[in-house]
Amino acid sequence: MKTGQPTSLAALLAGSLLPLVPAHSAEALETIQVTATRRAESTFDVPVATDVIGRDEIRAAAPQTVMEALRGQAGAYVQQTTPGQGIVILRGLKGSEVLHVVDGFRLNDAIFRNAPNQYVALVDSQSLSRIEVVRGPMSALYGSDAMGGVVQMLTLEPRIAGSEWQVRGLLRSMYGSADDSTLSRAEVALGHERLVMSGGATYQDVNERRAGGGEDSPFTRFTARAADAKVRATVTEGNELTLSLQYSEQPRTPRYDELTPGYGQSQPASALYWFEPQRRDFVQLRWRGSRPTGAWDSAEAQVGQQRIEDGRRNRDFGSRNEDRESNDDTSRGLTFQASKAVDASHQLTYGIDVYRDDVESSRTRTDIATGTTSMRVPRFPDGSTMFQAGVFVADDWSVGERLDVLGGLRWSTSRTRLPASSTFDATTVDDDGFAGNLGVAYTLSEDVRLIANLGQGFRAPNVFDLGTFGDRPGNRFNVPNPDLQPEHVTTLDAGWKVLNDRLEGELVGYYSRYRDKITSALTGAVTDSGRLVVQSRNAASLVLYGAEFALRHRLADSVEWRTQLTWTHGEETLAGDDYPADRIPPLNGSAGITWRPATRWTLDGWVNFAGQQDRYSPRDEIDPRIRPGSTPGWSTLNVRAAWEANAHVYASLQFGNLGDRRYREFGSGLDAAGRGTVLTVELRM
Repeated sequence: MKTGQPTSLAALLAGSLLPLVPAHSAEALETIQVTATRRAESTFDVPVATDVIGRDEIRAAAPQTVMEALRGQAGAYVQQTTPGQGIVILRGLKGSEVLHVVDGFRLNDAIFRNAPNQYVALVDSQSLSRIEVVRGPMSALYGSDAMGGVVQMLTLEPRIAGSEWQVRGLLRSMYGSADDSTLSRAEVALGHERLVMSGGATYQDVNERRAGGGEDSPFTRFTARAADAKVRATVTEGNELTLSLQYSEQPRTPRYDELTPGYGQSQPASALYWFEPQRRDFVQLRWRGSRPTGAWDSAEAQVGQQRIEDGRRNRDFGSRNEDRESNDDTSRGLTFQASKAVDASHQLTYGIDVYRDDVESSRTRTDIATGTTSMRVPRFPDGSTMFQAGVFVADDWSVGERLDVLGGLRWSTSRTRLPASSTFDATTVDDDGFAGNLGVAYTLSEDVRLIANLGQGFRAPNVFDLGTFGDRPGNRFNVPNPDLQPEHVTTLDAGWKVLNDRLEGELVGYYSRYRDKITSALTGAVTDSGRLVVQSRNAASLVLYGAEFALRHRLADSVEWRTQLTWTHGEETLAGDDYPADRIPPLNGSAGITWRPATRWTLDGWVNFAGQQDRYSPRDEIDPRIRPGSTPGWSTLNVRAAWEANAHVYASLQFGNLGDRRYREFGSGLDAAGRGTVLTVELRM
């Protein structure tokens, strides 16, 4: 596909849809979000591109990992290296180039890598009330890593009306035939309007995946378990305290792309490779104040601790040496934010955030023939720390009746310390600076707004970037580089939003310049086992541009049409050479229709699709997960019927990939599931 075609397609879509916009709105399809401005505001009012996926949509998606709920959303592309894991790519950026947040606390930590990783899968999708995605750099509000955007996952907060004690409960069970998988979820909430105690538990068991055409994929079995608890209390009028606990674990998940031969390989890279175990523990205490003072109208403070355990067990193909790793990152964070209406035209939001990460890492090697065990260089420098802090302020300024201006400014500082090791001397990397954004929204009519946004993003190199030593995907072996500097991106986007009783949609185009990009560069060396030796370096620059389109159209009271379309183009420059950027998704999207023929019935039909991708970066060309030459385009037809028998019983039956198409999403490490059904039954009390 030629470069000009997607742009022409976006223009055609915009031109064809504008005449559909009515002159006046009635009951709008309004959605409220909290991530784009750090306060509750309509997605229509904020001058940035957003997606909000509610709990019903998450349930309907039946995701095995949380990011799979974003498949087919505008601006989002899901990549999966191995079962039980998955990431989202926003505006061509991935991993730590996108900030992931859980209930306002950073999921990105000091060992979070700027590539596909397993850590996001340690958030239980069944515990969420919604996922909010803000596309584009948001470092002015959120600091480091918010370059491609922010993905915030918000967990359930049951609310009970009245002063009498009440009990609510839920049992959910799912079965998927394409991989003989089961998922069970139990929830309970007890309390009244001033005190609610709630909790839940999830268990998931997934067997071998059947790809399109009927072939089983080995090394795709995994289990996952999770639990959460929450206590929310109104201590005085206008002051609320919430204590949250979260736990999730995948005890033993195979690394599929290491255990099966990839493209161009006659044998797998590893004879044994398990993520064993993967765990996340999280505790958070949050205060919310809604009683106005001289300093704020509303405010929120939270203190939390997150611990991620990344355990691994692996042995190279043909080797008798088995390595076992234990990599732990403990993040402790403190944040405060407040909002204040200065006058009728200015709404200020301001705050601070402070995080400290401590890394523990060890590795042992056992000769499986003799049983001899020895200590090895760990994946990360043991005892490394990372400190980050920032102060921010944002002003939402209404200029007259039609123009709204949103400006933000942040000062941030970071310090990463790496202790001395056998591979380098003790190192401290410091950085501080400012980041800002400026967005405008102009009201053309009651239903249509033009938007534009200029934003900056940055990413401070973390412990993973600076000090990783060990195997990487794609038959690579990483060596440390403690001399890295922060990355920076500047993005300009513009478009329009529409919202009324029949239409909700947006069309946004963007252009990004990415400087000092940390890239995995070949050193020219090869390990004894045949892996290519690479090192992270501030060696590249990147230009990204594209278009994102989303529309919901209520054709009748019982019929709704939805369409999403995303196009991304990337060019990277390294050592004077220009070439396609790494892992850029092809043109992709979804289209579907929902019909509610009766009060209790919902029927859905939709198509997910992606075009061919033949614009490969040099790294894509040698990646055994990516088909040589080009990755074919694909489309799948899916249908679902849901029945809400009453307030207590819900059931749905979904048929996925009806054509049993065999395909692989570009950049993923395994083929997608073939034809299959997902049965969901839910009982509520």
